[in-house]
Amino acid sequence: MARMNQKLKLFNGRDHSWMQFNRRVLEEAEDSANPLLERVKFLAITGSNLDEYVEIRQAGLMQRIEDGYREPGYDGQRPDESLATLTADIHDFVAAQYRCWNKQLLPELRKHGVRLLEWDELGEEARSHAHDYFQREVDPLLTPISIDPAHPFPRVLNKALCLALLLRAKRRSSGPQVLGVVTVPRALPRFVRLPSADGNYDYLLLQDLIAQHLAGMYRGYEVLAHASFRVTRNSNLYFEEEEARSLLETIRVELHNRRKGDAVRLEIETGADPEIVERLRVNFELDEDQVFRGEGPVNLSRVMFFYEDVKRPELKFQPFTPKPLVLSRKSAGVFDELRHRDILLHHPYDSYDPVVEFVQQGAQDPAVVTMKQTLYRTSHDSPMFQALIEAGGNKEATVVVELMARFDEASNIRWARSMEDAGVQVFHGVVGLKTHCKLAMLVRRDEDGQTRRYCHLGTGNYNPVTARFYTDLSLLTCDPQITERVHMVFNYLTAHAEVDDYSPLLVAPLTMAESFLRLIRREAEHAGAGRPAHIVAKMNALLEPSVIEALYQASQAGVEIDLIIRGLSILRPGVKNLSERIRVRSIVGRFLEHSRIFHFANGGDDEFYLGSADWMPRNLFERCEVVFPVRDPAAIARIHDEILPAYLADTTKARLQQPDGSYLRASKVYKDAPVFSSQDFLMQLAEGKVDLEAIPAYGKVKAPAKTAPKKATAAD
Repeated sequence: MARMNQKLKLFNGRDHSWMQFNRRVLEEAEDSANPLLERVKFLAITGSNLDEYVEIRQAGLMQRIEDGYREPGYDGQRPDESLATLTADIHDFVAAQYRCWNKQLLPELRKHGVRLLEWDELGEEARSHAHDYFQREVDPLLTPISIDPAHPFPRVLNKALCLALLLRAKRRSSGPQVLGVVTVPRALPRFVRLPSADGNYDYLLLQDLIAQHLAGMYRGYEVLAHASFRVTRNSNLYFEEEEARSLLETIRVELHNRRKGDAVRLEIETGADPEIVERLRVNFELDEDQVFRGEGPVNLSRVMFFYEDVKRPELKFQPFTPKPLVLSRKSAGVFDELRHRDILLHHPYDSYDPVVEFVQQGAQDPAVVTMKQTLYRTSHDSPMFQALIEAGGNKEATVVVELMARFDEASNIRWARSMEDAGVQVFHGVVGLKTHCKLAMLVRRDEDGQTRRYCHLGTGNYNPVTARFYTDLSLLTCDPQITERVHMVFNYLTAHAEVDDYSPLLVAPLTMAESFLRLIRREAEHAGAGRPAHIVAKMNALLEPSVIEALYQASQAGVEIDLIIRGLSILRPGVKNLSERIRVRSIVGRFLEHSRIFHFANGGDDEFYLGSADWMPRNLFERCEVVFPVRDPAAIARIHDEILPAYLADTTKARLQQPDGSYLRASKVYKDAPVFSSQDFLMQLAEGKVDLEAIPAYGKVKAPAKTAPKKATAAD
């Protein structure tokens, strides 16, 4: 492929693609069509997204540079070039975030009686309340520090909000200026609610309240200036496995060491005294371009507080109640139902309760003799966790817990120990591989005397909380071939017992990558023979070069390819003589698109797969992942006629990727298409308010008939 297209740039940059994704989220914060508090929520999400990206990806680039890496990436840029471009993009993005906050959201919040006030705006009652709150709740948690030979600069925690002060001793008016630091308590909300009339909501920034009391904390000093700041540290998780320590102990040590990461970003108020900025920059050993100034609250992810604290339902999306599962009249229960048909659930449009109940019934049903499940992330008070604890006391229960689920390691360690104490066999998967597959298996002695396996396979985590706003798919089945292979996957996870063939499952890192490549090549063969050839793939990210090159080859062979990719995509769609038949769309809306769906036309004999894996190197080669077929006719029809057409018809929340990696709203590309939101449609369908006829016709047409996307690629 590289030789065939050596004059073409085959890939866009990963970092550019990520920044484009977060800009799409920011667009939702800027979109006045969204309810106001939802816009605030989207802005907060861009902040938390950026935090994670800086402490992982940007920090990783810096590490590679320090380690001497000079090889260019897929986009042709060396690590130092990528870092320079990324840093400039982040500065532009931060400026856009604060424009959104100051120019759009704050004024709109004020119009609706939600005010973030300066100290000078507070009346006597509000000031008295704030002083009382400070004395009662804040002051006992504060530790003011002045930096001098006896008091070195404190170890500022990763992403902890702090106040920096420029001080001078009152007894030495001409003496040197001293730096002071006060850490804002993490245990307190960042916004202090003030008394207000007429149902309004008035708030004061916690750091502004602390600032009003600095003189009392530094009585021997004159406070010359102060500013809020926050430092982000390298949180890239590296560890070496040692035979003398268990994986559990290794992760615990790394959690401790993570606090010792080097600083990679300093965020500080725009109006901060230059002397404060310079002293902090030097102390944290940062370059000037690693200092990010913001006109407003340092750490915009904290504005999520308003979404949770302001009780104004009219400023949020209308509540949605998922559709409950209704079993057939002749079924005595879910196990009886599964002996006759598979159950496909599309969350959050379908309730997640059946998945929870599947695990709970496994724990409570005396006919179930064995339970096995993987856990990657779940909620703190998960009913699944409680069910597994219960199962440990009365049957064989095995759980594979992923200890390295990023930023969830501490809670996963606690769950692992609690389950072990309850009698559950806990494993941590295959050494060197994250266990990312979503599998649950019950072995049951049924009423007819037969022993059967029942399985849940999913695209998302076993987390009832996130299942309310993540789109994912669940398959409940007792298909003997699928359930037998699930059993083999558990053997692989607990005993590293490999087999040559896991079909019909695709299992990473053993068979998945080659299987996907084979399926893509098969479509190219069908196209060459004049048979129906079409690929529709929905996922979170597309970064694996071998898959992208196979898609390019399929496009050149005549295969029509529609990719629905929420986040990163380094593929270049619509490039002449390379990817003319490939279209890439991203949907960012009320729900986070998390499901992975893979459709291959297969010459007219369509095949559908679901799973936990994106087309990324880490999913295909560095994790244990499972992609599984959908075989039940009703489930196939639902994906073919309802789910994928709805996403392909979206003109409201969909953006189409351009060859240079930028994105255009679908409404600007499909100018004559009707207004259609896939998520709104799927909610209305679950509520029985619409039927499949509501999907615009062009969303149902096979891709070979579509020509409109070419308008979006002329810029190349």
